[in-house]
Amino acid sequence: MSKTTDYLVKPGGKLTGRVRVPGDKSISHRAVMLGSLAQGTTRITGLLEGEDVLGTLGAFRAMGVAMDGPNHGALAIHGAGLRGLTTPTKPLDMGNSGTAMRLMAGILAGQQFDSELIGDESLNKRPMERVAEPLRRMGAVITTAAGGRPPLKIKGGQTLRGIEYPMPVASAQVKSCLLLAGLYAEGDTIVSEPAPTRDHTERMLRGFGYPVLTRDARISLRGGGKLVACEIDVPADISSAAFFLVGASIAPGSDLMLEHVGINPTRTGVLRILTSMGANLELMNKREVGGEPVADIRVRAARLRGIRIPEEQVPLAIDEFPALFIAAACAEGETVLTGAQELRVKESDRIAVMAQGLRRLGIYAAETPDGIVIQGGRFRGGAVDSHGDHRAAMAFALAGPRAAGTVTVSDCKNVSTSFPGFVELAARAGLSINIE
Repeated sequence: MSKTTDYLVKPGGKLTGRVRVPGDKSISHRAVMLGSLAQGTTRITGLLEGEDVLGTLGAFRAMGVAMDGPNHGALAIHGAGLRGLTTPTKPLDMGNSGTAMRLMAGILAGQQFDSELIGDESLNKRPMERVAEPLRRMGAVITTAAGGRPPLKIKGGQTLRGIEYPMPVASAQVKSCLLLAGLYAEGDTIVSEPAPTRDHTERMLRGFGYPVLTRDARISLRGGGKLVACEIDVPADISSAAFFLVGASIAPGSDLMLEHVGINPTRTGVLRILTSMGANLELMNKREVGGEPVADIRVRAARLRGIRIPEEQVPLAIDEFPALFIAAACAEGETVLTGAQELRVKESDRIAVMAQGLRRLGIYAAETPDGIVIQGGRFRGGAVDSHGDHRAAMAFALAGPRAAGTVTVSDCKNVSTSFPGFVELAARAGLSINIE
């Protein structure tokens, strides 16, 4: 692949047929981590083989964990146990993944050896004190670079103690980091969240036989237990499905079935927000796979209307907002988002990047400190810059069918971190998309 990747999307077309988007990134990361720390062989199917997850896999291989695969989403992990990791010979590169870096910090804080976590240019701008500070309260010794940014240097051989930590900001990554550190801590680790966030870590810990208590907004576990290998079938990622949910909602004549999508209630904000906007969504064949609820989702084109997005839905749809902004641009009237300052510290400042791109395509989009105001309108053709953000790149691609001219999206190389094969799948569903 060349140094930069651009998408060219021609207007028109509709999304039809059946597609299965790649496996859930959040669940894939956690499956690799817990499988590596478990006793016995964990078998995973449906694993996302994107660059982010492959980076997590590489980190555990560098710490002595044996694995077979991945091969078409199948991976066998021969777990080392909680105390069985070995010293890596070089820094562990988390690439573009904030999830991997923050969760790994919790695991590495409990090891006997020193370690260092590094990342790419985008990851090196993201705030890491939000995990480093509470880990220090538990007894970890961690240093960050200037401004609390990566790389993270973690000193081994510390005695961790469980703490009670009220999270200042709702963050599944911070919660998960502290629970993973709690596996190595003396006593109870208790995290309380100001609003519900995705609960994949708690569900999966229980799947590996580790007791986790959830009472209201308090999640707790006791250190000193063990993880026992299990089988995991990773559902299709609702964050990746979101682009197709929006694309089929806004492209006239669309009728698309998305198969085996994870519908964990801590992740379905996007479904609730789109339904409030008037989207035609039907959940079919609901079932539970490995402790996670899944369904097939049928989406048909609909007339969308602008809404004021409820702030309690923000943590439940935090990764889906780039796609939702495209829906808002095609809706009648005004859409207002508040309480979403977290979007400014993702792979890019997603509020700024999306607002700038929408304006380039002729849509009124006004930034606010913690959100955005979007007036529905008509996309014109034009060139937009995704600023290396995989979700912004895919969102702008889905504007194509409703645009008056060709939409060119630049700097799309990072799409492979979360959605390998996006262009091929989108083209198969009916999007007129090419790679430059």
